[in-house]
Amino acid sequence: MSAADTLPQPDIVEGAPHPRETLQLFGQEPAEAEFLTAFASGRLHHGWLLTGPRGVGKATLAWRIARFLLATPDPQENDGLFGAPPPPETLEIAPDHPVARRVQALSEPGLFLLRRGPTDKGDRLADQIRVAEVRKLKNFFALSSADGGRRVVIVDSADELNPNAANAILKLLEEPPARTTLLLISHQPARLLPTIRSRCRALRLAPLGPDDMSRALAEAGTEPEDRDLQALAALADGSVGAALRLLHQDGIALYREILSLMATLPALDRPRLLALSDSCAGRGKEARRDLLLGLTDLLTARLARAGVTGAPPAFEAAPGEAELLARLSPDPQAGRRWATLAQTAGDRARHARAVNVDPAAMVTDLFLHLQTGA
Repeated sequence: MSAADTLPQPDIVEGAPHPRETLQLFGQEPAEAEFLTAFASGRLHHGWLLTGPRGVGKATLAWRIARFLLATPDPQENDGLFGAPPPPETLEIAPDHPVARRVQALSEPGLFLLRRGPTDKGDRLADQIRVAEVRKLKNFFALSSADGGRRVVIVDSADELNPNAANAILKLLEEPPARTTLLLISHQPARLLPTIRSRCRALRLAPLGPDDMSRALAEAGTEPEDRDLQALAALADGSVGAALRLLHQDGIALYREILSLMATLPALDRPRLLALSDSCAGRGKEARRDLLLGLTDLLTARLARAGVTGAPPAFEAAPGEAELLARLSPDPQAGRRWATLAQTAGDRARHARAVNVDPAAMVTDLFLHLQTGA
């Protein structure tokens, strides 16, 4: 086994099954219905751009579409003596279907998964999808053209294409091989080449509500306690991927620590601040530091929204949060001030990371900056 064979999969959320192993998709019925309508029309677009926040099911939908397309005959091929059968009402393909089994094993000859590969040394994953990975499509199309069947390419994610790889995908979208459907997953479609966006039909997926979130987490093998579901609904913003990261990194407890520290404003509790900063320093604490920065961004955004709208959040992410938001951001003027603070604090943190400032000092500076502005 080579070193590259032991690398982690780049298109999976820690603690969750791979999207190709997730057979159920919750809360995205409108997107599924839109694709089914296009399929039934007999004029299926060759390029689809699946967009929406991270973790709402874009990759799961792409794999559902792939199984469906590879297992379902084209509508025009079904016109028999008694006419065409009724159009499919679901993308569901039985798990024991031969196509589903081959997709699960990544052995389906009509499917190509384009994702980040190893670096030239093979000791880690590349930061981007490089053009060398896209060039492998040439062999895929050559080998899969013999049977004349449908072919599906999943790009997860298109945001990670480097410029040369993006141009290679654009050429495929401009001159698609026969009976080929490209499914591009994108968390930030505005950053893609405008020409890529213009040659794809967009399917936008929405954040999940609490009920769908609960069902999706159960499908992923995680069933949080009822008291945590409300916090996840608030902190994950409808993203199952974000909810899983919060659960596996103890994010709910960390958010409560941040909230408890912010509750000491206008005079921050310095010993508590230093303890929180130290908890993010040292080797192996990178994930906690990144999570803390993300949760602090989220809290300042919630402060801004509470002040500008004058309304408490739909869900409290921690006990006493609504009271704290109302005290620190009581009016639109305060809300706008928090919005500005969120931007400047984020810029300071990104600069500190870029120049390798000590993590503890970076966290301390972040909260002192919020204290000064507040």
